[in-house]
Amino acid sequence: MNTLEREASYFFNTYKRIPLEIDHGDGVYLYSKDGTRYLDMFAGLAVNALGYAHPRVLRAIQEQSRKYIHLSNYYLQDPQIKLAELLIKYSGYSKLFFTNSGTEAIEGAIKISRRWGIKNGKNEIISFSNAFHGRTMGALSLMDRPKYRDGFEPFLENCRVVEFNNIDNLRKAVSHKTVAVVLEFIQGEGGICPATPEFVEALASLKKQFGFLVVADEIQSGLGRTGKFFGFQNFNINPDIVVIAKPLGGGLPLGAILGNEIVADVLDAGSHGTTFGGNSVACAAGIAVMEELMERGVMTNAEKVGRYFKSMLLKLQEEFPAIVREVRGYGLMIGIDLHRNADPIVTAMRERKILINGTADTVLRFLPPLIINEQHIDETVSSLQEIFLSYK
Repeated sequence: MNTLEREASYFFNTYKRIPLEIDHGDGVYLYSKDGTRYLDMFAGLAVNALGYAHPRVLRAIQEQSRKYIHLSNYYLQDPQIKLAELLIKYSGYSKLFFTNSGTEAIEGAIKISRRWGIKNGKNEIISFSNAFHGRTMGALSLMDRPKYRDGFEPFLENCRVVEFNNIDNLRKAVSHKTVAVVLEFIQGEGGICPATPEFVEALASLKKQFGFLVVADEIQSGLGRTGKFFGFQNFNINPDIVVIAKPLGGGLPLGAILGNEIVADVLDAGSHGTTFGGNSVACAAGIAVMEELMERGVMTNAEKVGRYFKSMLLKLQEEFPAIVREVRGYGLMIGIDLHRNADPIVTAMRERKILINGTADTVLRFLPPLIINEQHIDETVSSLQEIFLSYK
């Protein structure tokens, strides 16, 4: 059997695998087993912010793994505390909890919200159409897309999904029973769809009126991806709870829930926990990631190169209006919405040795390592232009 046949015989059929066998990565490139080099423009779906084989991340992993790989969370652990200090310093939040993943962070945020609200008779959670928050039952309860939900019912009670960016529907949905509003301020899996400033303004106003929590899902958009520490910082709002994950562990499983002073004392000993969350090796890698992002200019690079990338894609839209419907996003979280299915273009780019991702049927999604430069952008845009010309 070849590798694809072996995979099909052993695994549940949940992944649509890319027909490449990767041997290793270096910087912004992946290398297949036959030695072919590919420019990676979606970076493990926003996980590999520093690319592959980053020396500081590798060194951090090696040094910590020689000390210990795992301890129970009954023990104080220096890597956890140092990473927590960095996250609190740069986020401005009061407390945090480490998880293994983004979806676990969402689950924890639901629990914190419900416990905070129960004293005030609040238990209804509002979320939005087209969102993606994870695969667990709590996360699915906040989503509406049949692709992810069908066949897994029933979901959590008192969860309501309303139309994203529809101010009237939001106003009708919230009440004094609302404990939290959960949203991606820039929807990732949904097609790089940002909230409108007017929608965020209305949300902030309703928060003041009804006293609910705002929970920001920053799993894909956080930690420098948009050129700011959090994606919501592109808007005028301060959420109460923020969940992060993807790039935090430098490629190792790690997420976190960040909370402001309003929810800082909601959890007490034994009310929440995790066996592997905050793993020492993942936290050591996370320290390297944070220092590169914030102290060595990587986030600044994301903002600068992202601005250049978007300007080049907008020129492409002007050249091919029959193909490109819209270019949207912030920093290095960019989507090209097409007038056609995205999959054939994803395949054509792979044939040109550039890896991109399609989502929401018609959207080309770009989530490259935050260390890319303008030369990589020029190569990517040139290949897209070549493909689009073939459709004329």
